[in-house]
Amino acid sequence: MKKQFTYIAAAFLFAGMLSAQKIDLNAMPKPGPTPAINIAKPKTFQLSNGLTVMVVENNKLPRVNTTLSMDRPPYYEGNISGVSQVMAEQLDNGTTNLSKDEFNKKVDFLGANLSFSSNGASSNSLSKYFPEVLGLMADAIVNPKFSAQEIQNAKERIIEGLKADEKNASSIAERVSNALMYGKNTSRGEFETVESISKIQLADVQNVYNKYYAPDNAYLVIVGDVKFDQIKPLVEKAFGNWKKSNTKFAALEPASNVSKTEINVVDVPSAVQSVLAVGNLNTLKMKDPNYFPATIANYILGGGGEARLFMNLREKNGFTYGAYSSMNASKYSPDFSAETSVRNEVTDKAIKELMNELNAISTVKPDELDNAKAKLKGSFIMSLEKPETIAKFALNQKVQDLPGDFYTNYLKSIDKVSAADVSNAVKATILPNQSRIFVAGKASDISESLEKLGYPVKYFDKEANPVAKPAAQKVDANVTIASVADKYINAIGGLAAVQKVTSITANATTKVQKMDMTMKLIQGKGGKMLMEMKMMGNTLQKIVFDGKDGYMEGQGQKIPLNDQQKASMTEPELFPELTFAKATDIKLAGIEKYNNEDCYVVKGPKQTYYYSIKTGLKTGEVKAGEGGSIPTSYADYKEVSGVKLPFTIIQNMGGMDINLAVQSYQINQAKDSDFK
Repeated sequence: MKKQFTYIAAAFLFAGMLSAQKIDLNAMPKPGPTPAINIAKPKTFQLSNGLTVMVVENNKLPRVNTTLSMDRPPYYEGNISGVSQVMAEQLDNGTTNLSKDEFNKKVDFLGANLSFSSNGASSNSLSKYFPEVLGLMADAIVNPKFSAQEIQNAKERIIEGLKADEKNASSIAERVSNALMYGKNTSRGEFETVESISKIQLADVQNVYNKYYAPDNAYLVIVGDVKFDQIKPLVEKAFGNWKKSNTKFAALEPASNVSKTEINVVDVPSAVQSVLAVGNLNTLKMKDPNYFPATIANYILGGGGEARLFMNLREKNGFTYGAYSSMNASKYSPDFSAETSVRNEVTDKAIKELMNELNAISTVKPDELDNAKAKLKGSFIMSLEKPETIAKFALNQKVQDLPGDFYTNYLKSIDKVSAADVSNAVKATILPNQSRIFVAGKASDISESLEKLGYPVKYFDKEANPVAKPAAQKVDANVTIASVADKYINAIGGLAAVQKVTSITANATTKVQKMDMTMKLIQGKGGKMLMEMKMMGNTLQKIVFDGKDGYMEGQGQKIPLNDQQKASMTEPELFPELTFAKATDIKLAGIEKYNNEDCYVVKGPKQTYYYSIKTGLKTGEVKAGEGGSIPTSYADYKEVSGVKLPFTIIQNMGGMDINLAVQSYQINQAKDSDFK
């Protein structure tokens, strides 16, 4: 069965005006003198339970920003990995004093933002409501209400997310790269699994709260329209009963870089792009002399749209939409990483260019250095307008043991950096000869070219376990495109039943950013189609095509389909398999896993189809689109008027899975007027 799903497109039109005066648009503005920076220093006190409170008075706006952070090393969760996340989700489920509904109603009534994580909490409110909001935050933290039912609900949500990530190359790359870098059985390398989340019980959540969610080495930073002398009694009343844990943390497990750069590949058979990440560990801290030179080096390398990685991989070679790098000077896990996602067929070329840039960054040009300094200073100055930035500065100063004038002299520290300083910092922080090159992608498409790059290539599964190189399965000589198509047609009801179908109407539901959406899709022979997507009863997008002409409607605008769009929709059959036997532009490409099933792969000019070897049913397809390839998975086939159709359809758009649950199908009910 042919499925045409088009992702929602939003167009934004911008109009600008240039003044009449002559301006050289190609000339870079000259930076002005470095301004003096005055950053308010926090006033500090400590409660008897160890909670350190830092207050910065800022009366520009009648708002208060509060951040709670716990300075503690990572801890190993083992066979209940993910328990801290489950625990954190319970903190806004009410308290021993307030039910969940009462708690949420109070937060909403006060117009506040209040959130919790496994490492702290934050709030933002009007200053006149600050005492009440602080009290609600403290009540949730000091008097949490843990219930087996709410914990089960949280587990189900997390498991649903983990299952959705099973085919997401970006999620797989992040998990496996971290596990290989630090060791999968360590505090910094472990990751949640369906099994580990399933094992979590009420007692585990209570235990992790009592041991690790405590005021010991915790910091409460309050920035905004407050008076210091009024804060202490409020905080003592709110947090005074929060009990210390006196937990002794184990030393961090040792971790080191590889002795020689290697490529680590995770096979993601459904991936239409390869996710690349080159990373290494280092010892960089914010108080180190190398911090500012390393920060500048990272900006020049991969800090934005004018950095070397972006200009090379996107602008020069067109391999990707973006390529970036990060220099992380965290207290417990400092590292460097460069990341991008590229088309399968250029994975090897992208790695070459990426490594070339890493090897070349030890030398920077004067104009690059000046530009990086100007941009970093500008970003720093702009960030000072945000209260959360001041809170972050105050926290960093304590946790990172920074000198008292670190932020006051921030701009001067940037100005002092020379090209030689950058070169020295790069040698200690960016290690192209001792890095792991992580690749999450379709191994059958990329492995041969990767093995020609000159680096050792090692293969891993999605749980970071070493595996043999994925071997391509051979197709039996008696299997042909025609036999694959026949098996599929027989599996869904037989040729006679399929040929009777002239139109299919599907009504489906899904969630996008936690909001309910409905979709109606009507398809007829000859490529006729109507697709309408609604949210809260309002049409977000509508596409209509009568086989020859059509339009797209959205946000109050009606736009005719262009020739390229119309050509992509024109299909003579609802079930393209009916044409496979006579087609000259498609081929049987082999056997691959799709949706964890061994599938025959049928490739056409713009579309690749996957058919289960076991059942014959179509498990998915990948269609080339204007914005990149769009993979779609099919499951949960049920009979409708003599033909089996999929009731679960999952489409990946930009790395996000859109899970469409079909509520109903109607066969041969469409009218010509539906396509007008």
